[in-house]
Amino acid sequence: MFPCLRIWKPVPSLNPRLLRLNALLRAALVVLLLACVFPATAQDWSYRVRPGDTLWDLGSRYLKPSVSWHSLQAHNRVANPYQLPPGQTLRFPIAWLRVEPAPARVLAVRGPVQVSAAHLSSRAVQEGMTLGIGSQIQTGADASVTLVFADDSHLQLRENSQLQLDQLSSYGDTGMVDTRIRLQRGRSSNRVTPARGPASRYMITAPTATSSVRGTVFRVSAGNGAQQAPATEVLEGRVQVGNRGGDELVDSGHATVSSSASQAPAKAQPLLPAPQLDPARLRLESLPLLAAWQPLAGASGYRVEVVQAQAPEVLLFARDTATPELHIDDLPPGQLRLLVRAVAADGTEGRDAERDFPVPDGPQPPLTLAPLHGQTVHQPQPRFEWAMVPDAAASVVQVASDALFLQPLVEQQTRSNRLRPKTELAPGNYFWRVASLDAQGQRGRFGQALPLQVSDAPVDPQLESAKAAKGYFTLRWQAGEPGQRYRVQVARRGDFSKPLLDQETATPEIALKRPWRGGTLHVRVQTIDDDGYAGAFSPVQQVRLPCGLCYGAGAGALLLLAL
Repeated sequence: MFPCLRIWKPVPSLNPRLLRLNALLRAALVVLLLACVFPATAQDWSYRVRPGDTLWDLGSRYLKPSVSWHSLQAHNRVANPYQLPPGQTLRFPIAWLRVEPAPARVLAVRGPVQVSAAHLSSRAVQEGMTLGIGSQIQTGADASVTLVFADDSHLQLRENSQLQLDQLSSYGDTGMVDTRIRLQRGRSSNRVTPARGPASRYMITAPTATSSVRGTVFRVSAGNGAQQAPATEVLEGRVQVGNRGGDELVDSGHATVSSSASQAPAKAQPLLPAPQLDPARLRLESLPLLAAWQPLAGASGYRVEVVQAQAPEVLLFARDTATPELHIDDLPPGQLRLLVRAVAADGTEGRDAERDFPVPDGPQPPLTLAPLHGQTVHQPQPRFEWAMVPDAAASVVQVASDALFLQPLVEQQTRSNRLRPKTELAPGNYFWRVASLDAQGQRGRFGQALPLQVSDAPVDPQLESAKAAKGYFTLRWQAGEPGQRYRVQVARRGDFSKPLLDQETATPEIALKRPWRGGTLHVRVQTIDDDGYAGAFSPVQQVRLPCGLCYGAGAGALLLLAL
């Protein structure tokens, strides 16, 4: 029955020494017998014995229910199962190990991402969700999802991608995980934890090849048809890429393209180097950001991403661009990292240029009050007003000629909710924005940049004259902002060197004593803000008073020209 053994039956004896020898021979026989029944396999997982370990405890912890701890004793030729020396190495055949499901966990979601499975309708992917074997994930046009597997490996699925989870298993408490994925469309980035045993596996199958790793950082593309074939790009470690046509071992800093499932992957080629960021144009101090870099030879385009500095698998922003710069309007607060890489003509992406930067989590930006969006102001030093944020101790105002505020023309702080620039702005188009500061001086994010036009053309107050009491006539004009005062000048001469009237008033009208003789009068009005800032005088308007008006009952309504 067991050709490798010759069965020996010990002879009974009443001698105690012979009885002890008989027991030891029986134990050795059991071990030898089990060794013949369960020969050693080529793949074993090794375990180092700890104090207090017993074979039956280890068997219940790591072995399948159908495998007895006696099998483990025989496989390791353990003579005394009651005494396991600490530090001893026990070998567990992979086929004997307990296999359990190991669902993937959703670490981060950006944009619309859907998951579906057999007999289940599609649903939105949410952070913290667990996904099991057979789950199929699809990302939208501006979306991504990051998955964490049982061994802490990470996969980032990019926009317009589709992926299926074919195998998600773990070998009990051994730390070995079997992860097999099918990338059907789009792109993925992978950071794989180093293998913890011979059964550890991480495989991604694209339409034309499979990438197998045991601990590395790499990217996989499913291609996009005739223009770009599936590719594997290795950033750290090595990746085995193969199909039925052959295999290619891809080293760090190289990529291989697999144009056909029946043709071996192409010989690995070096990745394009990281673009050089341009500090003269790069602006990462405040939103909106400007990512700028030097053009790179051999690049047909560029990929720009922003990730969390401490968790680069979490994608916060992603864009493809053909030009060596890109504007980034909005990002969440935190310590972030800018990534820029070149894209070759075959679609392979190169190494990353990196730059860490903070996005402050200070007070919220205030609501702006004035000037309004796109308003034209007729003051070279316009007054800016905004609402105060409850936890803000101060505010900072910026004015620039460009929406990115690369070179602000005005940057002033104030503890008030209004500010007038110290310097005059020439006529032209500008943008302005406000940020809040907390008690420690930490600046929050700037609010939306609002367009503004500064004009040196005077404002028309729409002056008119009307009949008033006997011997007087009244000048009226369009009211300004609340709190403004007005200065009115009336003179016989256009230079106002000797005005007949030079008076301030809080109301948009004034009663003027009737001149004793007719002729031409010159009139102009100036607006004075509540902080004392006086704007330009309105255009001078000439009013001819006929003799009948001089001595008559009163003046008819006269419309004056605009400022």
